[in-house]
Amino acid sequence: MKTIQDLLTLMFFPGGLFVLALGMSYEWIDRKLMARVQNRVGPRWFQPYADIAKLLVKEEVIPADSNRLLFIGLPILALAGALTAALYVPLAGFDPLYSFKGDLIVALYLLSLLTVCTGLAGANTTDRFSLVGATRTLTQLFSYEAPFLLAMLGPAVAARSWQINEIIADADGQWLLIVQPVGFVVALIGLLGKLEIAPFNAPEAETEIVAGALTEYSGRGLALFRLGRHVELVVGLTMVAAFYMGGVSGLPLFVLKTLLLLLILVGIQSLVARLRIDQTVGLWWRWGVLLVLAQWLVLVIWEGVQA
Repeated sequence: MKTIQDLLTLMFFPGGLFVLALGMSYEWIDRKLMARVQNRVGPRWFQPYADIAKLLVKEEVIPADSNRLLFIGLPILALAGALTAALYVPLAGFDPLYSFKGDLIVALYLLSLLTVCTGLAGANTTDRFSLVGATRTLTQLFSYEAPFLLAMLGPAVAARSWQINEIIADADGQWLLIVQPVGFVVALIGLLGKLEIAPFNAPEAETEIVAGALTEYSGRGLALFRLGRHVELVVGLTMVAAFYMGGVSGLPLFVLKTLLLLLILVGIQSLVARLRIDQTVGLWWRWGVLLVLAQWLVLVIWEGVQA
């Protein structure tokens, strides 16, 4: 009986299908808010679901010059990594489905898997747009990954633990963004980079390189990559809200806090134009890391004085 319950939890709620549906719903909210800011009507509520359903039933064209195994396997691996990361975060206000010492490091690694798979997918073909997109994707990965990682480790250092539920419990409902504002801002900006959302959408700039690394993808492969990004959006918002906004205990708080963060992300997308890849690497890598490290130094000195 316990095995059946675990399977239902993984497949339906609060994992599996629930995470996928929630990711597509948050994608619709993001697109709808962006449209309203730009004085457009925006998509109807079922548009992300319709897009995914249409892609899943369309024919998948595999380029002759690509490695067939990688072309098919990379989208599956990307989505699997994002869904696995969802197991370690408090989705919908529930405790993480699985928890162990060091699960924070594993979750952060799995969140990076989508970007790595996207870059490899673009490098797996000889299409010029895919190759340029893959280069930009992997280059941008190095620019935001370190600041995002350091920002997410800030609450872990304060809690002296690498376990997600222990970090949340140590905060005891306190909003760490008050004492670690730099980490909060860097985490949000790093999440934009992870999701390749404006102003960090140079890897898939449609006006320059069509669809970037995923130009050659269609049908099921493109649908899986999109689903992976939707899931990563939910997981990223959940982690930032849980660490910096006093936790997400209960479904109402989870929805309220994650939607508030999503509204902030929409505001950034609307106000800031797309950065060139050299601007992302040159500015964000340098100042993002330095700002977070400076905050760490202040925290260490403060704890030393308090002791």
